[in-house]
Amino acid sequence: MARGILRIFLGAAPGVGKTYAMLEEGHVQAGAGVDVVAGIVLDHGRDRTRALLDGLEQLPAKTVTHRGSDFDELDMAALLARRPALALVDEYAHSNVPGAGNAKRWQDVEELLAAGIDVYSTVNVQHLASLADVVEAITGVRQQETVPDDVVRRAEQIELVDIPPELLRQRLSAGNVYARDLVDAAMANDFRLGNLTALRELALLWLADRVEEGVAKYRESTASRPAGPPANAWWWA
Repeated sequence: MARGILRIFLGAAPGVGKTYAMLEEGHVQAGAGVDVVAGIVLDHGRDRTRALLDGLEQLPAKTVTHRGSDFDELDMAALLARRPALALVDEYAHSNVPGAGNAKRWQDVEELLAAGIDVYSTVNVQHLASLADVVEAITGVRQQETVPDDVVRRAEQIELVDIPPELLRQRLSAGNVYARDLVDAAMANDFRLGNLTALRELALLWLADRVEEGVAKYRESTASRPAGPPANAWWWA
């Protein structure tokens, strides 16, 4: 069985549009005839994101009770049984509640890939394990949910979903990121312009490192090839 392909939508902060971009691509694939299922997608109360779920098959969440509270988690058994060609699985770094199965959602994704299912997922740069100390220095907050960098780097495709910090703050002010009663606190803390700019630069630098790795691997793979034109290459000068 061929392993599935993983595509990660990487962002510098909440609200840049990772889930929105993932859903848009899901619609593109569905329109091309691919069997797409939204395994678990969180709209965070954003109307435009919720609207994009229309027209996509959605898998009901699995309710897991922990310490007297109910939590919605990805229903792995149902998704593996449904076996779509492509699964949309939001929040790659999410920690599953005890009793849900795997400890982390990225481990759920690994199971889906091993079963031959392609996966689209999302993650913010502050959830990358190697950047935990730097992010804490920028934001003053220690991230509790992280994913190992090498796991993310194994993805066949990583797409940066990027908007200027000023535009993200406008989006926040308009109530398109958090509920309006949370906007003022967010603007004064996590969404300060300096914080957003630093996180954006981190995302770009991290992605640039991955590009350099890819170039190095390409050079290694071609180093032993004989020099000269490909067969029948009339254009070779």
